[in-house]
Amino acid sequence: MHPIAPRSDVGNLYADHHRWLLGWLRRKANGADYAADLAQETFVRILCQPEHCCTGMRQPRAYLATVAQRLLINYAERQSLERAYLEVLVQLPPCQAPSPEERLLILESLHEIDRMLDGLPPKTREAFLLSQLEGLGYSDIGQRLGVTVRTVKRYMAAAFMQCLMAAA
Repeated sequence: MHPIAPRSDVGNLYADHHRWLLGWLRRKANGADYAADLAQETFVRILCQPEHCCTGMRQPRAYLATVAQRLLINYAERQSLERAYLEVLVQLPPCQAPSPEERLLILESLHEIDRMLDGLPPKTREAFLLSQLEGLGYSDIGQRLGVTVRTVKRYMAAAFMQCLMAAA
């Protein structure tokens, strides 16, 4: 577990820039209600990363915008994943549709997988998903992505390592 940054530093950053960050996120997210949640999550992320301590920060708004932008992208990716899942559910016959509880568990699992793969390069992530969700072999993945089987093996090793580190 990481030590936590001094609260006074993050508290000062929050007091000085929270209102600005919230406005920035609202503009980026077209006034969406989740902007306030993303602003809070931005400060939580900073609070949990002492190596990015706030004392003497030259451009705090640029730093906040970078952290918040990553969270905004992650949120958009999760929403896209959820929409894709719900589109598949609509196509199922009613007798095969999962219960609301099962849907929630599946969505939570999809979000957890998404978090585990967060930070992987796009082709590495895609190779992993093609393998695990579509059951494609490495040569098929290579053809689909336009890379060699050896490259697919490297992608898969990186993806499995990311999953192991995220689960630890």
